[in-house]
Amino acid sequence: MQQANRLAIVSAGTSDPSSTKLLASRLGTRVTELAPSVTASTIELRELATDVATALTSGLTSPKLQQAIDTLAEADGVIAAAPVYKAGPSGLFTSFFQALDNDLLIGKPVVLAATAGTARHALVADDLMRPMFAYLRTLTAPTSVFAAPEDWADPALNSRIDRAARELVLLMESGFARAIRDESWDSYQHENEVSLSLDTDLMRLATGGSAK
Repeated sequence: MQQANRLAIVSAGTSDPSSTKLLASRLGTRVTELAPSVTASTIELRELATDVATALTSGLTSPKLQQAIDTLAEADGVIAAAPVYKAGPSGLFTSFFQALDNDLLIGKPVVLAATAGTARHALVADDLMRPMFAYLRTLTAPTSVFAAPEDWADPALNSRIDRAARELVLLMESGFARAIRDESWDSYQHENEVSLSLDTDLMRLATGGSAK
């Protein structure tokens, strides 16, 4: 029997209603239509803004943020949607992914989506979001989805949503992310696994002690 897949939908929309949330929801709905066995969970970043800021400034992870992190860790695929501010994805969106462990999303299929008030920002998903997810070593789908106000009534938007959703379903069903975890995990250089010796003059001074 084929294993059921889990989808995490990350929306960085800050208003209610939000065009970013709507785009992410339409992508998620299309994925579950194409693959009814997929179960979807939504992460609303506007509800985690304070928690994300605390994690970045103090390294402390709140229970709410940890729940979102666990949802991503358990997901077989991700939809990541951001509003565009000042010609780039919102600070809340980038801060959330910067707060994650570098190894959390290795090999996970991701569809990138963005919304903006003008079509001039149509390349933000590919030019600015895709490099960050490449750094996190995700498997980004070839098709990204962008929506400006004039796109919502354009049938071409539905075509892009359908294409991106199909790509994500195929990538999820391939089991690539699970195979990486099960078979190739040790071949990655896990940057956050650092061995520190506390018995040095520098570390004793840093922790309030004195050098020998």
